[in-house]
Amino acid sequence: MKRLKILTRLFLDFLCIGAFTFGGGWSIVAQMRQRYVQQQGVLRDEELLDMVSVGRSLPGIMGCNIALLFGYRMAGVAGGALCILGMILPPLLILIVISFFYGAFRTNPWVIAAMGGMRAAVVPIIISAAWNMLKGSFRFPPSYAIAAVVFVLYLFFHVNCVWLTLLGLLAGILTGEYYERRGGLVHDAS
Repeated sequence: MKRLKILTRLFLDFLCIGAFTFGGGWSIVAQMRQRYVQQQGVLRDEELLDMVSVGRSLPGIMGCNIALLFGYRMAGVAGGALCILGMILPPLLILIVISFFYGAFRTNPWVIAAMGGMRAAVVPIIISAAWNMLKGSFRFPPSYAIAAVVFVLYLFFHVNCVWLTLLGLLAGILTGEYYERRGGLVHDAS
């Protein structure tokens, strides 16, 4: 009975997340952070950041990847599947409705204005989620410099995400090894 309650809660949580996700995978991260890190305390910022890193690196939709990872962590394969189902069901139904009325929607000034407003609201939500995940989620001080270098490489030099992920992996291993040889980890976010 407890497992059924957990699975139901996961499905309903991600049904809600899926219904109110405008702006892509990063807004899902913001909602997950608020719900699972701040309110429920079942995740730490560091764990969510790890899920985002893996979810972003895998092929497919980042939000679905993160939902699968979180659901699997909480309730195994069934949890992962229900999180994905809950998350994709609302947008799927909305897209079906929109496809029937696309001609009227794309030229309607109210719809155009509403979409512009939603885009404007999503940007600060995404920036806030990213900023809050950065604070306190790096185990080693050089990680901030690594993040800055990767940001510059991606934004200004258009380096492929695969190479940046591999660079981050290598830098993380080298940094961890350095601190381990120096006498242990600087701090653990747990």
